[in-house]
Amino acid sequence: PAFGMLALVAAILFLHEWFAMTGTGLRTPHGVAGYLVLVGIALGYHFGYPGLSLACPVVGALVVYGLSGFSRTGRWAAEGVVYAGLALYALLVIRGGEQGLAFLFFLLVLVWATDIAAYFTGRSLGGPKLWKKISPNKTWSGAIGGLVCAVLLGLGTVAIAGKADLFNWALLAAVLSIVSQLGDLLESGVKRRFDVKDSSHLIPGHGGIMDRVDGLVAAAIAAVALGFVFGGSFADPISGLALG
Repeated sequence: PAFGMLALVAAILFLHEWFAMTGTGLRTPHGVAGYLVLVGIALGYHFGYPGLSLACPVVGALVVYGLSGFSRTGRWAAEGVVYAGLALYALLVIRGGEQGLAFLFFLLVLVWATDIAAYFTGRSLGGPKLWKKISPNKTWSGAIGGLVCAVLLGLGTVAIAGKADLFNWALLAAVLSIVSQLGDLLESGVKRRFDVKDSSHLIPGHGGIMDRVDGLVAAAIAAVALGFVFGGSFADPISGLALG
């Protein structure tokens, strides 16, 4: 429950920053509806209805879009509800699943390793830009350095946790590291679209919640999606990955 509350607060702040960037008034009917969708996701999961929690972001986004009068700003608001809602659902089911705490720490470590190693490797080696138009400071050397470090530290984390099937864990770490970097680029693209440097000034010197968790939410959503592809349940999609 404590983690659920933390994830809900983070998701609300995430959506708040998305709304502020994309022009949704925080007290508009569709803005308020967006926040209520996140509360509904958390309550649905807490009371044992994970399938309902998963449906909430999609249904809620349609409601938000309709309440906005099907405006362009409302479309951005609806997309934010889907993104923040899926991220919240993903974090809740990851923590509540059979792998639980071990998978959550694995995810956190590989995302942090990706970010930190990409920064220092890119600064040290330089080289061709990864996507200059979207994020002019990111390089291919940094992306590769982040990927390698994520796999190594991710493996170290699960080895300490006593997990087997290290090859599968390493493969998953590589995939999620790439996805986390794509999540970072996605946020950079949105910020560039709306001509803002940081998602907010909530964390002095570091920007906002979106700036800190963009890679994490993308990786969490991707992990859950992969779990569904391989037969995971609504309550524990990670079980579909059959990780020992």
